[in-house]
Amino acid sequence: MPSRRELIRMTEDEQRRFLEAARTMVLCSSAKDGVPHPMPMWFALEDDGAVVMTTFARSQKVRNLERDPRVSLLVEDGETYGELRGVVLYGKAELEPATDRVLDVLARVSAKSTGASIGAEAREGLRSTAEKRVAIRVLPDRIVSWDHRKLGGRY
Repeated sequence: MPSRRELIRMTEDEQRRFLEAARTMVLCSSAKDGVPHPMPMWFALEDDGAVVMTTFARSQKVRNLERDPRVSLLVEDGETYGELRGVVLYGKAELEPATDRVLDVLARVSAKSTGASIGAEAREGLRSTAEKRVAIRVLPDRIVSWDHRKLGGRY
């Protein structure tokens, strides 16, 4: 008999579909005093499973990641216990300051949220903000997931 944990775990395909459908992810970095620093982020997925997002280069989360790149990333959903589902990804954040890379990530995140890719003119319109930002890339080394809907109302 599978454990309850095994019963609610999402498959890799289910995790990917869940993450692709979500708009906001909570990025948890560690503040200087070790206290978790959770921040909502728009994000996208790369083909290799990495999560990418951008933020202002002078933000607190960047300072935290420069000091300690370990992060957890959370996406969750559900209004009742029987509907709860989520994915937590653990890994190390890589900061990528190159403006063209930031533009690539901004375009990917924009396409994910709008359903349409941005053209060359719109991309260049983003250049001034991209120059003030960094891309954050996290290739997860551990993933935990749950989908209580798989319990079929049995708790």
